[in-house]
Amino acid sequence: MPITIPDNYTGRYDGLMVRTALTPAERARGERLGVLLREARGARGLAEVAAGAGVSAETLRKIETGRIPTPAFFTITALGATLGISLDVLAALCAAEDDSAAAARVATAAPGAA
Repeated sequence: MPITIPDNYTGRYDGLMVRTALTPAERARGERLGVLLREARGARGLAEVAAGAGVSAETLRKIETGRIPTPAFFTITALGATLGISLDVLAALCAAEDDSAAAARVATAAPGAA
């Protein structure tokens, strides 16, 4: 069946795409995730871990610094696999209220971290 394109089609999307702002708690959780990933990376280079996960070094840098507080699921899955941390451990550590306690616990969760 052929696709019919209306005569007035401009190729633009005129609707609004609005993403709701993150709450302070969501931002804090993203910052905790960044701290945890940085701690799990340990002495490994940023570029090495990023390449292993199939993401750019800049993307990993932004996640680690909290500039991407809600990274895509598959990005986190790949980073967790590269760092040897399961998703359930990452989720539990990110839910922790105390950053320093969470960062200390990641050392026991990630092989070779610290």
